[in-house]
Amino acid sequence: MNSALHQLPLWLDILLSLLVAIAAFFALVGSWALVKLPDVLQRLHGPTKATTLGVGCALIASGIWFALHGSLGVHELLITLFLFLTAPVSAHILVQAAWQDDPGLRPPPPPK
Repeated sequence: MNSALHQLPLWLDILLSLLVAIAAFFALVGSWALVKLPDVLQRLHGPTKATTLGVGCALIASGIWFALHGSLGVHELLITLFLFLTAPVSAHILVQAAWQDDPGLRPPPPPK
């Protein structure tokens, strides 16, 4: 195949590179939060938010790249669907388990 078919414009290369760098940054922040935050609820919050943003940026970059190279990008859509369905459910289950293990973690009820 001709190598000119696979070259992207500079602005698109920069955009995709930025998306991948942002994805790596958010994955790093989520991992750092998992290690450094003090209690189980805060440690859970960091990865579920930051890592989801990181994976989202990586999937956007992957989707754009494969769309420009003639592929539909079904894998990216399926991964996004799986991630957005499983991340909140697993976080909810972990919070319920933490509250059952230590009822003192549960926030007080709102005032009436």
